[in-house]
Amino acid sequence: MGDQPALELRGVDKSFGPVHVLSSVDFTAYSGEVTALVGDNGAGKTTLVKCIGGTYRVDAGELLFDGTAQVVNGPRDAAQLGVEIVYQDLALADNLDIVENMFLGRERVTRLRTLDENSMEKLARQALTSLSVRTVRSVRQRVASLSGGQRQTVAIAKSVLWQSKIVILDEPTAALGVAQTEQVLDLVRRLAEQGVAVILVSHNMNDVMKVADSIGVLFLGRMAAQVRRTEVTQTQVIELITTGRAGDLGLSREESTGATV
Repeated sequence: MGDQPALELRGVDKSFGPVHVLSSVDFTAYSGEVTALVGDNGAGKTTLVKCIGGTYRVDAGELLFDGTAQVVNGPRDAAQLGVEIVYQDLALADNLDIVENMFLGRERVTRLRTLDENSMEKLARQALTSLSVRTVRSVRQRVASLSGGQRQTVAIAKSVLWQSKIVILDEPTAALGVAQTEQVLDLVRRLAEQGVAVILVSHNMNDVMKVADSIGVLFLGRMAAQVRRTEVTQTQVIELITTGRAGDLGLSREESTGATV
């Protein structure tokens, strides 16, 4: 972990009318690490991810990328800053093959303005190889024929292909079996080992404790705590998720009851 976070949120607020969804949220993610973002339903995880990804603009606070404050006005701004979000529904086109999906909207063309199929296929294969992916038979397989774990593999490999600096994974193992979950978690670790700042949004505490280096816990729109995974137990993390407090960790008693939110 370097001294400078790849991503830092300082005092981020976001409201929708009278509803305060995020309140003074601080959060950091470092290159080469997996940072888990956890919290109960309604804690604000999705809103926080959409603020980072440019779908929502923050009402107050700062987003810093490599130490520089940036205004993110939309998903295009976020993409230019190196942010890639892999949503739970993956947004893959079933009728296209792996190469076509990985280059969808960013197709390479030859000097004759035809699709450069050879270079796209080569780069797609390199992206998968760089992550030591062995579960995909051919990059020309249609996505409709892939398992849930293989689909996640393709979606994650896209972020490698486009040299993303910050990759946010939204519940990547939610619909997977045991073996596929292990494959995807291995892939998450390999992605971080390539120097990417990986943010893992998950409800699965076993997954979080297995792969995360750092854990940020949202509670009622506030960051209850962000801690090193080695310094907490799974029970403490669950307490933070459900009550906002775990012993000396977390919000004050007033904040955790919602009195000052």
